[in-house]
Amino acid sequence: MKTFRIGGVHPAENKLSAAEPIKVAELPKVAVFPLSQHIGAPAKAIVQKGDKVKVGTMIAEAGGFVSAPIFSSVSGTVLKVDTVIDASGYAKPAIYITVEGDEWEETIDRSTDLVTLKERRELTADDIKKKIQDAGIVGMGGACFPTHVKLAPPPGSKPEWIIINAVECEPYLTADHRLMLEHADEILVGVTLLMKAMNVGKAYIGIENNKPDAIELMKSKTMKFIHDGDIEIVPLKVKYPQGGEKQLIDAVVGRQVPAPPALPVSVGAILQNVGTAFAVYEAVMKNKPLFERIVTVTGKSLAHPSNFLVRMGTPMSQLIDACGGMPEDTGKLIGGGPMMGKALINAEVPICKGSSGVLLMNDQDAKRPEPQPCIRCAKCVSACPMGLEPYLLSKLAEAHNWDRAEAEDIVSCIECGSCQFTCPANRPLLDYIRLGKSTVLANIHARKAKA
Repeated sequence: MKTFRIGGVHPAENKLSAAEPIKVAELPKVAVFPLSQHIGAPAKAIVQKGDKVKVGTMIAEAGGFVSAPIFSSVSGTVLKVDTVIDASGYAKPAIYITVEGDEWEETIDRSTDLVTLKERRELTADDIKKKIQDAGIVGMGGACFPTHVKLAPPPGSKPEWIIINAVECEPYLTADHRLMLEHADEILVGVTLLMKAMNVGKAYIGIENNKPDAIELMKSKTMKFIHDGDIEIVPLKVKYPQGGEKQLIDAVVGRQVPAPPALPVSVGAILQNVGTAFAVYEAVMKNKPLFERIVTVTGKSLAHPSNFLVRMGTPMSQLIDACGGMPEDTGKLIGGGPMMGKALINAEVPICKGSSGVLLMNDQDAKRPEPQPCIRCAKCVSACPMGLEPYLLSKLAEAHNWDRAEAEDIVSCIECGSCQFTCPANRPLLDYIRLGKSTVLANIHARKAKA
């Protein structure tokens, strides 16, 4: 069974909602759309108070090449352009829309009929890329990097494969798992579109073997698309953080991406999340912008852990209520999973393009044990999937030794949390490393600006 070579841990999976079919979430009364839902420049609002919009109406245009437009997921009236506290905990510009009915733009194909490349042979690589860009698609695994930018590799680089990340190694989350079980055909059409866009004849879909039903289903479906290229399903050993792009490339094709500024395409790979592949299908074949996604809402004390198809802008509190309400012993609300997700200050944070899950962690699991002195056991070194020395990077950040931290390659940290998870002394390793990494990156950018 394939996996990546360096480090890794195996947290308890807690896939409580894996057997729960996707349910359509109710529409909110007011939808809130932060303008920063992707890596890069924030989108720019193109509507104002009083404007009428439909489902699929563009409400904010891309703020540059590394940016993405935002579309209304509801029909109604623009209430205001103001700010909202998003998942980062900071107030960000946002568009508020009062929901009135559910009227869609007529250009969106709402039928469930499957459309494949066989019926759309006229589509060129440029056509596909433009539709992806115009639809505001970003990486759906949480990083939210604009997809059209990934599909424009630097001059001189030659993609050899598309690798689809269907690993979903983060504990608790099951949105990608359910998406594969319920929309395998659409995902595979999306993969063929990405292959055509990048002119490659081979694609791999990496799935951890704790999803045997998804592996078997996807394998059985691939033969249907053999005329559009070779798609191979790759079962992977369960190990976190296998969903990291460098770890997945190593696991699937056995190549290791060098340190920055090297990119996955430097070793021939273009990576996309399985949710992104589905969004590509909808954008290209159904003319549907990205305005809804699958979200897992889960927790050990939650009455009904579930998977929802959610319109962007819906408050998380509405999804929690649909699962039976917030349990009394909730100690922490997390956007995403427990390893790389972020604690939220309240449940009114709106669902955005990168919202893969909402985790309600109980008091017992949420409480951090008291940190003890480092015992030099080197477990964090063994666990680090990037081959770094987390105990050292943490100490350097704590001491504000930024030059040494940069020399020790702190910027290569992928912030997976494996070091902190495995530390027997409960040291807040990742907290300090995140501080150090952000400071070092700021110093690097400042130097480049002066040069």
